[in-house]
Order: sequence, then structure tokens, then C-alpha cells
Amino acid sequence: MTIETLTKQSRTHTGLAGIDTARLKAIRNASLRACFNRMEDTRYRMEFVARILNREYINDAAARTVNATWYTLESLEGGLIWVVCGTISDIDYSRLLPVALRKVRMMLVIGPDAQLRQTFAGAIPTIASCNTMAEALHKAYLYESNDVRVVFSPACNDGTPTEALADAFCREVNEL
Repeated sequence: MTIETLTKQSRTHTGLAGIDTARLKAIRNASLRACFNRMEDTRYRMEFVARILNREYINDAAARTVNATWYTLESLEGGLIWVVCGTISDIDYSRLLPVALRKVRMMLVIGPDAQLRQTFAGAIPTIASCNTMAEALHKAYLYESNDVRVVFSPACNDGTPTEALADAFCREVNEL
């Protein structure tokens, strides 16, 4: 099975996993039920937020690791504008290089960007520093090509709650 086949099936599998999780949480064995009740739902994972001027905005605030972000970037079709957090400097982003070369047309870094610039220089045509989510989304909005998707996938966990990041992204998208 190819990666393309797997990624096309990802949304179906995510939905089925949610159903399985719900069923597992209802089992009778108390210790097993306690384990499954601690499982997180898949909120903030590749959630469609809006379509503005024929451009999709995708909230993936739950992708707080390089592996989770790789899966997201690999799963989405077409060119991407990737909004990423640059607040942690000791992460090895090199695993994202192959997918970035193929898909990412613009990287918008919220926070310090030195390590991200060093890793992706030459791989991504445009890398821009942003101070806020609002600034990043404004730059994404002004990007001249309409055949891209804007995806927020932080790739790091700086301690900011996922809900706060997701809410900021959704709020600013709705302000565009």
C-alpha cells in the first residue's frame, strides 16, 4: 500500500478510531474502562475552519510533534502555506524536509525562527517571521496563489494549551 493510499484513507480511519474509542470507554471491566477514558479525542486535528476566496484554512493545533506535523503535511493535497510555532530551538525538524520540498510553498513562523530558517532554507521558497497569529494569517491571506491550503501545525509543544492555540487560529481566520 502506498503513502498516498494511506493518507486518502486517514479521515475514514480517524472517524472509525473515534467510534472504537467511544465503544471501548463503555466496557465493563473497571480498570480497562479507566484506561480508555483517559484517551484524548481527536479535536484540533486537521479540522476544516473556513474557505475564504477559494482557499481552505485547516486547524491542526494538536500536531505538537514533528511526527504529527509530518503526517498532516503528507496527508494534505496540493500546495501548502504552513503556519508553525518557532518557540522551541532544540527540535530536529529535518524529518520534515522531504514533504516540505514537495508541498510547502510558504512557511509562516510565529516566534523565533532561526532554527526553522536554518533547516528549511532552500527547501521552502518563502519563509516569513511573524509576531502573532493575526500577522501570520494576514500574510497567508495576501499570498498571490489561490491553489494552496493554509494549515496551522505547530510542530512543537511550548506549554501553551492546544485549545488556546486552536482558538487563536480559528478566531483570526474568522476575522479575515
